[in-house]
Amino acid sequence: MTNKKIRVRFAPSPTGPLHMGGVRTALFNYLFARKHGGDFLLRIEDTDQTRFVKNAEQYIVQSLTWCGITIDEGIGAEPQGEYGPYRQSERKNLYRNFAYDLIASSNAYYAFDTPEELAKLREQGELSKQPFVYNYLTRKNLCNSLTLSEQEVAQRIANNEPYVIRFKMPENQDIQLFDEIRKEVHFNTKELDDKVLYKSDGMPTYHLANVVDDYTMGITHVIRGEEWLSSMPLHVLLYRAFGWETDMPKFSHLPLILKPQGQGKLSKRDGDKLGFPVFPLNWVGDEGETAAGYKESGYLPEAFVNMLALLGWNPGTEQEIFTMNELIDAFSLERVGKAGSKFDPEKTKWFNQQWIQRKSNNELALLVEPIIKQEGIDAPLAYIEKVCGMVKERAVFIQDLWLQANYFYKAPESYDPKVIEKRWNSSIPPILQEICSILESQTSFESIHLEETIKQYIHDNQLNMGQVFNCLRLSIVGTSAGAHLFDIFEMIGKQETITRIQKAIQVIQ
Repeated sequence: MTNKKIRVRFAPSPTGPLHMGGVRTALFNYLFARKHGGDFLLRIEDTDQTRFVKNAEQYIVQSLTWCGITIDEGIGAEPQGEYGPYRQSERKNLYRNFAYDLIASSNAYYAFDTPEELAKLREQGELSKQPFVYNYLTRKNLCNSLTLSEQEVAQRIANNEPYVIRFKMPENQDIQLFDEIRKEVHFNTKELDDKVLYKSDGMPTYHLANVVDDYTMGITHVIRGEEWLSSMPLHVLLYRAFGWETDMPKFSHLPLILKPQGQGKLSKRDGDKLGFPVFPLNWVGDEGETAAGYKESGYLPEAFVNMLALLGWNPGTEQEIFTMNELIDAFSLERVGKAGSKFDPEKTKWFNQQWIQRKSNNELALLVEPIIKQEGIDAPLAYIEKVCGMVKERAVFIQDLWLQANYFYKAPESYDPKVIEKRWNSSIPPILQEICSILESQTSFESIHLEETIKQYIHDNQLNMGQVFNCLRLSIVGTSAGAHLFDIFEMIGKQETITRIQKAIQVIQ
C-alpha cells in the first residue's frame, strides 16, 4: 500500500443512465477509499460531446446518493474541491498543453489525414481482409508530421487545416504490467495502434484526459471495469512519456457482470427481456425514452448495494447480508475475482426481502406512506407502522406492503369466485349474521379475545371451522389470503368489521 493518502475516482461519461455495472465500479472505489481512510472523487468524462446527454450527470449524482455512496470531492460534493474543475469539457486548455508536450518530446505527432481518407483505407482493408490499423507500419505512408517536413507541418497548421494528435506507439516493445486483481499482464506494442489523443474539435480523447486528470488530481488507485484493460498499456506508456512513472496509480480491472445465463455482459436488453431493471433509478431520456430503476421497482438501496458488492467480490465467509459499514470493514481488492459474475434476479429479490425484514416498522411506514396516499387514503403513520409489522415477512418489494395489505385500509371491492364456489353456500349468511351480533356485543375487541369467542361459537354449534373462517376472511379481505384474521378485526375495528361482513352477505347473495 502506498504511503500517500488513498485517492480514487469514479469517472463515468454522461451518455445516458448509469448502468448497475457502473454503480458497482463506483461502489468498489468507495469501499476501498473508506477502508483505507481515503478520498472518493466523482469526475465527469464528457470529452465525447456528440454522445452527451444533458440529464445524465444529474442522474449519476442522484444514483450514487440513493445508494449511500458519499462523494468527497468533485461533481456532487459541496464544495467540489481544490483539484477542479471536475468536468473534462472545462479543462480543455490543460489537455492541449500536455498534448503539445508529447509532440515536443517526440512521443506524439500531428496527423492531417481526413476522415474520408481514413474511411477509404478501412474499406480497402475490409475488401482485402487485412483490417486497416493506424500504427507503426502504416503511419510511414500517411499524412502526418512523421512524413511531412517541418515547413509543411507549420504551413498546414497556419492554414487552419484540421488535425489530430496521435500517440507514437513504440515499435515491437514488450510491456509487462501489474494489475492488482489479474496480477502479471503482458502486451506487445506491435498489437497496438497509434491512438488519437487530441481531436480536431479541440477536445482530448478519453485516453489523454484520463491520464492527465488522474495525475493532476493525485489519484493513487484506478479501479475500473474490465473493458479498460486493453487501454492499460497505452495509459502506462503515457505516464512514462510524461515522466510521471513514479506517480503512476495502481491499476485494478473489475470482472464483468454477466447475463443470468452467463453468456456475455449484462445489458438493458436482458433486463427488458427477463423483467428486471439494470439501472438504479427510473430514467427518462431527452426524447422521452424510459427505463425502469431499482428504486421505483420497490428495492431498498441497502439491498441493491448488498447484491452489487457480492458480484465479483467474495467476503471469504458465509455471511451474505452486509450493511455499508460491514462492507467497508470486510472489503479488499485481493478478494475480487477475475472471472465474470452471473447476475441472479431471484437472488436480488431475496436480498430485498431480507432487508425489508431488517427495517424497523417506522422506516417501512415512511417508505410505503406515499403509495397509500396515492391511493387516496389518509392513514395515521402509527397505523401504517402496525400494518407493516404484520405483513413485512411476506413482502419482497416496498409496494408489497400496500398490495398485500390494502385490506387494512379499505374494504374489498370484489370477492374471489373460487372461494365462493368452494366455501360459500346458503348456510353461511345466517352464521355470519350471528357472528355480527356476537361481535357487536363485545366490550373488548382484542384479537385473542375475539378468536376465543368466535371459535367457541363455532364449537358450540358444531360448525365447520375451516368453512366459517374462510368465509369470514373472504368478507373482510376479498380473498383467502392475508394476515391473521382476528388481528385484522382488531386493526380495522368493530364497526368496520361488521360493515364488511354484512356487505359481503348482501353482495355475494
